Amino acid sequence: MAQEVLDKILEGKIIAIVRGISSEKIVALATAMEKGGINCIEVTFDQTSEAGKQNTLAAIWNIKEQLGDRVCVGAGTVMTAEQVRMAVEAGAEYMISPDTNEEVIRETKRLGKISIPGAFTATEAAHAYACGADIVKIFPAGTVGASYIKALKAPLKHIPMTAVGGVNPQNCKAFLDAGAVGVGVGGNLVSAKLVGEGRFDEITALAKEYMEALKG
Repeated sequence: MAQEVLDKILEGKIIAIVRGISSEKIVALATAMEKGGINCIEVTFDQTSEAGKQNTLAAIWNIKEQLGDRVCVGAGTVMTAEQVRMAVEAGAEYMISPDTNEEVIRETKRLGKISIPGAFTATEAAHAYACGADIVKIFPAGTVGASYIKALKAPLKHIPMTAVGGVNPQNCKAFLDAGAVGVGVGGNLVSAKLVGEGRFDEITALAKEYMEALKG
């Protein structure tokens, strides 16, 4: 099962990062993404409030319940082992973090899910991989550009890396060409304004734009 999820992530090449979207609107958003060709969605934990965390879990549950295998859903900004367990219970298939937390990685793997912790330097990326990460998220990638990924990959060819932070249709292909296995895209793709106004057709169009850009 975990290998199937990993394969979906690697084949899709893009994970849509959802922040601050209500669980009531999440299925419409996920459906719009899928129509545009993006079938991997990360719903991030809001670490500032308990209500925000519960909304994340409800959103993951709703996607899994309504869309099943059509969309591969994961949890983002996962900071504790307890959050890993709660996300898995809600239906998350992979855990993404902004940092490398060995406890989070090990709990994710213990539960048979895919681990994508965050790192920035070569030391951090190597440590994350040694702890059991399936893919290492290089964050924030947009501030240093694709050439940084290429430099990291030179000695760390064995570590699958994804680029997150500041990724847009103009630079996403460059990250893949530099050696990244995929990209994660948040506000540039998942616009809270478009969701709030119910402009899901525009989100589908944006998803298609990213998919076309990744194909080059």
